[in-house]
Amino acid sequence: MHRRQTTRGRLAALCAVGVAAGSAVFGMAPATALAGGPARTLTGTLRDGATYLIQVPANWNGTLVLYSHGYVTPGSPNPATDVGDPLTGQWLLTNGYALAGSSYATTGWALQQAIPDQLSTLNTFDRRVGTPTRTIAWGHSLGGMITAALLQVAPNRFTAALPMCGVLAGGVGTWNEALDSALAVQQLLGPTSGLQVVNITAPTTNLGIAEALFAAAQATPQGRARIALASALGDIPGWFDPASPEPAPTDYVTQEANQFLWETQVDGPFAFALRAELEARAGGNVSWTTGVNFSAQFALSSDNAEVQALYAGAGLSVSADLATLQASAPISANPAAVKYLTKYIVYNGDLDRPVLTLHTTGDGLVVNQDEQAYRNVAKDVPDARMLRESFVSRAGHCTFTPAETIAAFETLIHRVNTGKWGDSAAADDLEAAAIALGPTYNVVPAAFVAFTPTRFLRPYDLGKD
Repeated sequence: MHRRQTTRGRLAALCAVGVAAGSAVFGMAPATALAGGPARTLTGTLRDGATYLIQVPANWNGTLVLYSHGYVTPGSPNPATDVGDPLTGQWLLTNGYALAGSSYATTGWALQQAIPDQLSTLNTFDRRVGTPTRTIAWGHSLGGMITAALLQVAPNRFTAALPMCGVLAGGVGTWNEALDSALAVQQLLGPTSGLQVVNITAPTTNLGIAEALFAAAQATPQGRARIALASALGDIPGWFDPASPEPAPTDYVTQEANQFLWETQVDGPFAFALRAELEARAGGNVSWTTGVNFSAQFALSSDNAEVQALYAGAGLSVSADLATLQASAPISANPAAVKYLTKYIVYNGDLDRPVLTLHTTGDGLVVNQDEQAYRNVAKDVPDARMLRESFVSRAGHCTFTPAETIAAFETLIHRVNTGKWGDSAAADDLEAAAIALGPTYNVVPAAFVAFTPTRFLRPYDLGKD
């Protein structure tokens, strides 16, 4: 039996699920010599205190790959990172690609610092190594969001982009959807508990309240049904363990048990504690429920059937609980805070360079519906032609194998080299490319799949209607 983590320990443990470095990778790199000898490694400090890391192989092919790392929990180590996993890094260096990345000057929702720090890292590379012929932006999780942001803010600095498991619905939509789910926890599991869903004043205490509510609810059929409803308002999937098969479509008991794990081990810390870090940055609450129709939101959720079944088994009325949410006091956002989060960042759909995204279907932190939101804002035909989205059938946040990552990268390079996608981004072609890399990089079987996400529930973008 596992000892229950403390609330503070659970916040610190977020790094272990692939949030900080960006990738939960299966396996480590073997000690293999690079062609022409070891890569040249350059380190240093940028003007705002962020550090950078650059690696240039002896056989550099002129292409620089700029890596953006993911969310770093405040108080955790924050080193400069230039690749998501060592096996992929070894492959890139062996094949002549230079690597670079910065630490960002702050932790948390650090887009305000990350964007200029990454551009400064490019400038440093130009000065210390030379100007690349091509620059590819890539990154995991919040780093996937930063990758897409770099392409939007400074498209002329990049040749193409590979956002992986990225927060591509943008900041406002993401935190709005999280608020809907958190409100359901507050109103249905602990209306008198003192749980704060916005303007959080004591993050660690607040998360402790949420964890106690989840634990008590999980002990009863009624509580489990309500956890499922809260999860449904955030489209949290019923699949948690990357090493386990996906639960059967009607195995609602297992699906809810997995949503409980997502809520308590990953999503809850963001919703009930780390939100405070963003609110402090933005100068107030960034989200709202004014004008939200919770019944309409639930009707669109990918978890709808699960919730209906669990409510029926528990003898509860979904409609009654949705009415409770609708009757709760509407939450208004601070306009200046929304403006801040819109700047850091919401997407406008203008894609001037090829973009290939990569996402697991069972991601409960950055849900696969983020990809639908990103595609939806790229409505113009030229923008849509620049974009391809790929999916891996696996649970977990950023749980890609090195083979899957490299296959996606090679596909993006193919698009850059030829000017055409062809069928290269199709699931079968990506799968074949991953398998061809052999057992060293296929640390578990590749799992590319043809997949279409459902609609992101709280879209907010800068696209033109």
